[in-house]
Amino acid sequence: MFTGIVQATGKLKKSNNTTFIEMLDNDFDIKIGDSIAVDGICLTVKEILKESFAVDISEETLAKTTLGEKSRTSSIVNLEPALKISDRLGGHIVSGHVDGLGQVVDIKELDKSWIISIKWVKKIFSKYVVNKGSICVNGISLTIADFQENGQIFDIAIIPHTWNSTNLRFLNKGNHVNLEADALVKYVERLLFNKDEPIASPNSISDSWLKENGWVK
Repeated sequence: MFTGIVQATGKLKKSNNTTFIEMLDNDFDIKIGDSIAVDGICLTVKEILKESFAVDISEETLAKTTLGEKSRTSSIVNLEPALKISDRLGGHIVSGHVDGLGQVVDIKELDKSWIISIKWVKKIFSKYVVNKGSICVNGISLTIADFQENGQIFDIAIIPHTWNSTNLRFLNKGNHVNLEADALVKYVERLLFNKDEPIASPNSISDSWLKENGWVK
């Protein structure tokens, strides 16, 4: 589990079917087996070197995220270690499971911020876009500033700190980004559109089961 608050950036390198990530700034403690969000994708550390770490990337991940494109180049990625129980939840709950790709359709530089317009590649995910709601873009917890076409296209405002500390500053029109919708919205959808399913509760346990297991006489 993550919060979408990027802790460092890294550079992807590939050697003998293994992907290495060179830490570029703000090193954080890493152990073998740790979960690291790499551009919003939860990956497991399998090897640690002096200034980098190695991960395995499945065919599924390569096919459905930007890592399929980036693994062929020395691309810059956003990094975040898994959330500790004692950590502050500075962004929002992020699972590291990418819903789909987005395509950058516009980038505007303002006096004190940047506005990036992104279009869901698959329209079905547009239903998860709400005004002032949260969305994870390349592993970054961001707020939706506005949206069009029922949410298929949405705008995010980027402050200078986020712009300078992440790989958003390298984006160009037409580039793809990893998108994960707010998990809370998806849970609400599941509950609202499955009203006929029984709600699990202690009262749903049958009397016969309780008797058979010695809980009641």
